[in-house]
Amino acid sequence: MGVKTELTLEELCQLFPKYDFKQIIPTTNGIMDTTYIVKNSSDAYILKKYERKMGKKVQTEQALLEHLLPCKLNTPQFLEQNKGWYLYTKLQGSMPKTTKLFHIHSLARFLAVFHNKSRNFKDTSPFLQQYDINAMLAFVKKNHFYFYKKLSSLQKFRLKQEGFIHGDIFKDNTLFHKNNIAVFDFIDGGLGEFAFDAAVALLSFNPKNRQLFTRVFLATYNQKKKRKITPAALQKQRNIAAAFYALLRINHDKKTKRAKEMYNTF
Repeated sequence: MGVKTELTLEELCQLFPKYDFKQIIPTTNGIMDTTYIVKNSSDAYILKKYERKMGKKVQTEQALLEHLLPCKLNTPQFLEQNKGWYLYTKLQGSMPKTTKLFHIHSLARFLAVFHNKSRNFKDTSPFLQQYDINAMLAFVKKNHFYFYKKLSSLQKFRLKQEGFIHGDIFKDNTLFHKNNIAVFDFIDGGLGEFAFDAAVALLSFNPKNRQLFTRVFLATYNQKKKRKITPAALQKQRNIAAAFYALLRINHDKKTKRAKEMYNTF
């Protein structure tokens, strides 16, 4: 989250007059899109403006959130849009600073239910389609050859299309209220492999790859899944996910500091 396009309270009230908003608060984290927290006398909401070409992504996310409603997962609800501004419900909770076992339990339960439902949501593009991996590798080869040698195996990176995956469940896309997890920002998801989705989340929630956390995650996740994820499959996807996000970070930042942090999670 963050702000690229400024909006005043007066302009906000003109966009969504029926909500009688009293306060607009810019967020400070995030690099891609504009996000505000907006409040009236009774509730808080999330207001977003997408600062990049989205194609059908916004409509796909809205359809997915509607698809997930029967599961009673803690995910946002789309309310309405006006002139490129999108209003969503605001989820309760705070981002965890440290990871405890109950976070792992909650994450695993969420992903198991989510994947059971999202396997039937396939009217969308493959997760990897939005990334030109060869072009990103070419940049790394030219500018950071040491990392290119580590990441070049991504040329063969493919994902099974088992269903819709979030693909970016890092801590900053989650909130915890008591023992319950809320997950948001499905906008860059797509068809992919469930073990990869789980591995991405564990890069953030279990960066040191603690075996206790991995065992607890798999035991909880597999209770609710017909198609189990094995420890070997999860570790394989973890290595791939770490390399993939290291590649994304180098290409975005044009330097390797955050990529090194990611690569250390192998």
